[in-house]
Amino acid sequence: MITLKQINYALSIQKNLHFKKAADECFVSPSTLSNAIHEMEAQLGTQIFERDNKKVIVTRSGEEILKKAKEIKIQMLDIYKYRENNNSVANSSISMGIIPTVGPYFLPLILPALKEKFPNLNLKIIEGQSSQLVTKVKDGDLDMAILALPFDIKGLLALKFWKENFFLISHKDEILNKRNKIKAKNIDTSNLLVLEDGHCLKKHIISVCKISTKKKFTMESSSIGTLIQLVVGKMGKTLLPKLAVNQLVESIPDLVETELDEPGPHRELAVIIRPKYSGFKSIEELIEIFKIELKKS
Repeated sequence: MITLKQINYALSIQKNLHFKKAADECFVSPSTLSNAIHEMEAQLGTQIFERDNKKVIVTRSGEEILKKAKEIKIQMLDIYKYRENNNSVANSSISMGIIPTVGPYFLPLILPALKEKFPNLNLKIIEGQSSQLVTKVKDGDLDMAILALPFDIKGLLALKFWKENFFLISHKDEILNKRNKIKAKNIDTSNLLVLEDGHCLKKHIISVCKISTKKKFTMESSSIGTLIQLVVGKMGKTLLPKLAVNQLVESIPDLVETELDEPGPHRELAVIIRPKYSGFKSIEELIEIFKIELKKS
């Protein structure tokens, strides 16, 4: 009988296309992993992987087998999660992904409350870009992830819990006429500082402000913190969501925030989960905490 351990080994090989890397990821020796795969292939009566000293290729039959194996893995994880979360989040173990344009400003607000209300909650947090987190949730490597919408979540379920607008962040010395709101058409994009490709915040800003996707920005950064320091240094201006503004900008006297006067919300935060995820009740409890704490911010 094929075991869940063999399924995990096979899926790790599929991901890494390398037996040694897969063995390291599974914390076993290459020979142990290789023997387990040989046994699995013998039981199935077909070859899953073609391998030599240089490369690993998934066979055509292997692709179908591994597709089913991934489904089985997710179902097994949900069985364990159901047993664990059947009553409450209080004694659960939950793995959560979060994007870098949300994590640093969201987690400090909600973690103290979670620790106080659910002291036995084992929460594992992983930071990553939206596309990576969507894949991890679909594959069962994460129970949930916090993303900023709109974003293609590829058939996952989105549970929205927060709406926010964007603010133009400028240095006070570079503002001619101070105003409370500004239209996107009145923003000089020649010195607009944005995040690098791959960050959904950049896509959201381009969409809300109707900026051409072909536009080349003079400076792009990998983090919001760096964007802020560039504005402090009078290198340009940037657009940030309100949550980041509250945490970063309001404590810097040289910076001025101006709300973007375009139809909103400009982005929404949501928890994404698999549609049949068995820990749904626990996620609902977490979301209620999120809402309560965010309203205080």
